[in-house]
Amino acid sequence: MKGWTRYVILGAALIFFLFPIVWIILTSFKNPGEFLSHPPKWIPRQPNLTHYFAVTQLGGYKALKNTLIVSSLTTLISIILGTPCAYSLARFRVGGKNLAFWFLSHRMLPPITVAFPVFLLFRSLGWIDTYQALILTHLTFTLPYVIWMMRSFFKDVPIEIEESAQIDGCSYWQIFTKIALPLSAPGLVATAVFCFIFSWCELLFGLVLSRTEVVPLSVQLPRYFGQQMVFWGEIGALSTLSMLPIFALTLFMQRFLVRGLTLGAVK
Repeated sequence: MKGWTRYVILGAALIFFLFPIVWIILTSFKNPGEFLSHPPKWIPRQPNLTHYFAVTQLGGYKALKNTLIVSSLTTLISIILGTPCAYSLARFRVGGKNLAFWFLSHRMLPPITVAFPVFLLFRSLGWIDTYQALILTHLTFTLPYVIWMMRSFFKDVPIEIEESAQIDGCSYWQIFTKIALPLSAPGLVATAVFCFIFSWCELLFGLVLSRTEVVPLSVQLPRYFGQQMVFWGEIGALSTLSMLPIFALTLFMQRFLVRGLTLGAVK
């Protein structure tokens, strides 16, 4: 009986959390007359791809491309810069005990406190509505996250392995690239996935720094809510498209995510 109760609770929770996702996906295939019908039409009678084609004229695919570029480059730069920094903090205790927490404190900083100064700085540089503006601002919260997380993963790697490699003549760089990184690969993948998600969902900096050319999805979607009408079909189509990269990334990286999130939990 206890087993059935558990499955019932899990099934109810699954339905509760998946219902909005399923509803918005079904909305993207409905005809305009089915959006606000009463009683609600759960399944579209004549599914079509009209709204997916209409998104092109409304700048949806351009916003999807912009978000993909910004999120990918932000994640790549964060990993390249943050991983060596995290290793130096974990192994050589650079900056003492408080430097790592200082990096983490940047992640805690409310973005609204720096939005206006960042806007003035980038406007003076002529960087408004550019990729570099969004990437640099996204690095302010992804890079500290990489440093803090990877520092924990590197500390879980047995130092005796690295000491043995050093005795065999390996340099610090060889130890880092051939031993520390491979052993921390699951944690590295998990950290990269979360950085990508953070950048993908960011709204405030995109709203402040974008205009017409480099508009991310988080800014483009609210524009479909007009004063005269709401583009429900296009909202459903673009929302569905925006979920696909995240779902695909977590699906393909699921094995690394589980290992990365549990790395060091069991000694």
